[in-house]
Amino acid sequence: MFGKVAADMLGLSDIGAVIKPEDYDKVDADDYVMHEDGEKIYFLIKSKSDEYCFTNKALIHLDGTSATSKKRVLRRFDYSSHKISNVTLETAGTVDLDVEIKFTIGSEQYSIDVHKKHIEELKDLYKALLKIAEISRENETMLEYARQSLDLASTVLGRVASTPSSLSEQFKELNEAAFKWLVDTKKQYTVKDFSDVFERYINN
Repeated sequence: MFGKVAADMLGLSDIGAVIKPEDYDKVDADDYVMHEDGEKIYFLIKSKSDEYCFTNKALIHLDGTSATSKKRVLRRFDYSSHKISNVTLETAGTVDLDVEIKFTIGSEQYSIDVHKKHIEELKDLYKALLKIAEISRENETMLEYARQSLDLASTVLGRVASTPSSLSEQFKELNEAAFKWLVDTKKQYTVKDFSDVFERYINN
């Protein structure tokens, strides 16, 4: 029944509709959300052949081969390992029936057509994706600074005179300290859960 309702909402071949939160449990993508680990749907676009499910941790894309086929390919892109970039929103012209949100996630480029009546909701998604991209970009910069800092410290320490007997122990201590420091730094600047971003910008 929900499929017919969604199809009626869409009207055209493959223009998407924004699904309301109360209907999230009626779409196929919900079956692949890791609810057990605190994953939650914040935005969902459904067309006749595809579902684009934006959770606090990942984009889940159910890729349909066609509007008449039930065959689906499931793609999952975690934000922590697939950075979002190049976010744009193309609004509708006078005769257009759809708006388009475009972005790159990892190496994949997405261009999603959505009925223009959902423009206000899509503006919220646009802002959320922009913010996630900004946070990820800033964290990547900080991680690179951390790596450069570690390299510099290692180079300086290597120039300090050491006796052969103590060199091995110093190297071991330095290696252990550097490893722990890098792990802690990576944890600090790797965001896996963007709930706060979605809750700030998505107004369902």
